[in-house]
Amino acid sequence: MFTVNILNQTHTLNERTPAIQLLNDKEKRYMAVKVNNRLRELNFELNYDCDVIPLDLNSSDAVKVYETSMRYLIALAFHNLHPDYQVKLSYGISRSIMITVMQPKVPMDKSMLNAVKAEMERLIAADLPFEKISLSKEEAYDYFVSTNQPDKADTVQYRSEKFCNFYKCGDYINYMYGYMTPSTGYLKQFNIFMYDGHFIVQYPRYEVNGTIPPFKDEPRFAKVLKRAFKWAKLCNADVIAKMNKRVEESDAVDFINMNETLHNGMLHDLGGMIAEDIENIRLICIAGPSSSGKTTFSNRLKIELMSRGINPLRISLDMYYKDRKDIPIDEDGAPDFEDINALNIKLFNEHMEALIDGEEVELPNYGFDNGTTGKTVLTKISDNTPIIIEGIHALNDELSFGIPKHQKFKIYIAPQFQINIDYHNPISFTDIRLLRRIVRDKKYRGATAERTLEMWPSVRRGEFKWIYPYQEGCNYVFNSALTYELCVLKKYALPALQEVKSDSPHNITASRLIKFLKCFNDLDERWVPCNSLLREFIGGSCFSEVDE
Repeated sequence: MFTVNILNQTHTLNERTPAIQLLNDKEKRYMAVKVNNRLRELNFELNYDCDVIPLDLNSSDAVKVYETSMRYLIALAFHNLHPDYQVKLSYGISRSIMITVMQPKVPMDKSMLNAVKAEMERLIAADLPFEKISLSKEEAYDYFVSTNQPDKADTVQYRSEKFCNFYKCGDYINYMYGYMTPSTGYLKQFNIFMYDGHFIVQYPRYEVNGTIPPFKDEPRFAKVLKRAFKWAKLCNADVIAKMNKRVEESDAVDFINMNETLHNGMLHDLGGMIAEDIENIRLICIAGPSSSGKTTFSNRLKIELMSRGINPLRISLDMYYKDRKDIPIDEDGAPDFEDINALNIKLFNEHMEALIDGEEVELPNYGFDNGTTGKTVLTKISDNTPIIIEGIHALNDELSFGIPKHQKFKIYIAPQFQINIDYHNPISFTDIRLLRRIVRDKKYRGATAERTLEMWPSVRRGEFKWIYPYQEGCNYVFNSALTYELCVLKKYALPALQEVKSDSPHNITASRLIKFLKCFNDLDERWVPCNSLLREFIGGSCFSEVDE
């Protein structure tokens, strides 16, 4: 006999009972449950004393379950309509799923789109169950080889577990990285349409209360993702198995340097753009979400410009924080350092205008230890010296209202991966940044992975409020992803995540990331150049500063 607390009710049970039976959820509102702080599928059988929390689409964990199930549904629809096609599912612009048919010369046209949409709608209306089955690694490998899915066959060999959990719907079997809904009938919300030769699928997001947000066209990011897609194929690392093979082989050093050369080339192009208009550009504004590599990037951009005879002045926006007593308070009652009003905007503009006019300025020096402005630094620049600023609000014209727009050059930086676990399981851009931050916080701030995971939702809220609305207005998008980096980060991130206890509220995320990292081979960090953006997180950088 055991008791289950769920939806303000206590059930006394004598036998294993699927969580879904206790919900009476005829509208299919819930996507998953938390059982004693562990994420479980709705069909999970309860057989011990526990507290159960149903998760709807206001929960990020529930949205992940929905999105995983949606990708399965897409793959199933293509299997039914075009069983010979290989379909790659990636993350696209406006937080969507991008569908690409990998066979050359196959037109992804309106006719195919309508057929896929109709098949998805048919499958949803049929409310077909997703059955979980277990196969050994050997059985899984043989199945994927027999069904012409080499990406999955190769990837399964890197799993540390002897058995794999698959999902079966009718005669279709697939492995998905993540939990699933009980059936196709839960996936009623989606939009699908053509975009730039691909199909885009939108699904509900927790950030907008479980609804599908309006599609936001982001042409600059679309171009960056297209380049990243081509790059992953060019260096033969568009799925984990291919990348692992490159790490295993003798050309691992070449693989690292290929990626570093890509960054060098982007910096060269960016330096050329700035140099062409240097008579007008006075303020170079760099912003991006947490752990994008802003500090190393701004240092390297400075050096790139110096090689062209341009000697910029770097200024951190952290210098312009107000005294702690004047910092706005967030919803939890703590100082909100990510609010733009935490900065002394008036003083910042006065200083920037004065510097541009050739005047000498006393720059502030904010002390985070005591929350007050300390000793100032006298600074003066010449007529041809641009100012580099980097920080969360750098792209927001509200920050630099006193500087004419034609005098500002805006750069957005973030890792934009187009690497998949396999063709149906893309790697999240956000997870890359989270892993970077876990490693950096542990190394430089002595913070546990649990502490970083605890802060992460607040960090994300700040990004959605203060960074993403301004990203498309930039002049240049710098993709700070390094294809090989997870093979290096694994050494640091895995043990940090394994310290998160099983009863922690952050165990769900930690467990998911641990499972993900185990797929990667280790790569010796000694070959990573000292000026690499990756050094900002693992240490050994030739630049002394670290990211925010």
